[in-house]
Amino acid sequence: MKTQIAFLLITLPTMIFAQHHPIDLLIGTYTDNGKSKGIYVYAFDPATGSATLKNTAASENPSFLTFSTDGKYVYAVNENGAGRGAASAFTYEKATGKLKLLNQQLTQGDAPCHITTDKGGTHVIASNYTGGSISVFAIERDGSLGPLKQLIQHTGSGPDKTRQQEPHVHSAFFTPDERRIYVQDLGTDKINIYDFQPTNADHPLVPATPPFVKSAPGGGPRHIAQSADGSVVYLVQEMTAKVMVYRQQNEQLKAVQEVEINEEGFSGKNGAADIKLSPDGKFLYASNRGDANTLAIYRVSVDGTLVKVGNQSVLGRVPRNFAISPDGRYLLVANQNTDEVVVFARNTETGMLTDTQHRIAVPAPVCLVF
Repeated sequence: MKTQIAFLLITLPTMIFAQHHPIDLLIGTYTDNGKSKGIYVYAFDPATGSATLKNTAASENPSFLTFSTDGKYVYAVNENGAGRGAASAFTYEKATGKLKLLNQQLTQGDAPCHITTDKGGTHVIASNYTGGSISVFAIERDGSLGPLKQLIQHTGSGPDKTRQQEPHVHSAFFTPDERRIYVQDLGTDKINIYDFQPTNADHPLVPATPPFVKSAPGGGPRHIAQSADGSVVYLVQEMTAKVMVYRQQNEQLKAVQEVEINEEGFSGKNGAADIKLSPDGKFLYASNRGDANTLAIYRVSVDGTLVKVGNQSVLGRVPRNFAISPDGRYLLVANQNTDEVVVFARNTETGMLTDTQHRIAVPAPVCLVF
């Protein structure tokens, strides 16, 4: 007993420090409004839910960000059109939050809106929305982006003649084992599936068998969330504001459920945006912009299907992106059109959200990354 008490006395200060130690939060923005500087770095305090500005980095329309696994580098898309769409690489200094631009490469596709990198730090993949393509870059030894290695152009269209006349690649997510990558195409109502072969010098992405799975017609695939083992995939469909649930069967995705994001009786304009699982995998959240400005909250059943438990107002307009803190206690929403991030406390037992009254004032926030 004395040994246990002594151990607690020694470790308790460390445990308390770990719970209260601030974690870095990076916020990507749109800068074409003339108000934003680029990327904002905050220290987020998990003890209180408050945030303190650490640093900023000038960048043009850095609308989506991703960290390298070791936390030494940050990669951002520059969501520009007219042949100026690009991906940028930065070094990251954790102590100060300082970002230093290493280099920038054109994606050769307009309006890149999503970026990701593998855990091994070998490649960066950008999704070009207007270009309808995927850009693959090798990562150099210093963390910078090498020349464009692979450009995959999608083809096809969807039933909505206004928004689906051509491909619109919206995101690319690695499977948990990183053997494959899922690429969501709003214009063609497809999740395109590629095998990831990082040692392939010319073609790191190779079409899988089968090469795609369909969403609902006119749904508009945008982002996905995946169970920890990759056996269940959750797709948010922008145009219909519905979540499609897929289950892995013999290395193929099979749709097993489709559920509404909106509250019953909603008849306004849709613009579903983001989707995230809680760290424990017990709850799923999906945002809808347009006229709704809400988050849908679902409980995840044992078989991976969803049960709706409520909707939460985001207390702002256009919830473009949101993030759950690593400890699962907070959910932060980037309200693009009201220029602030709203911090909600999250009940880990019920999944429900409560306003902490904390706000982070940032012009046109569109991406949150812890």
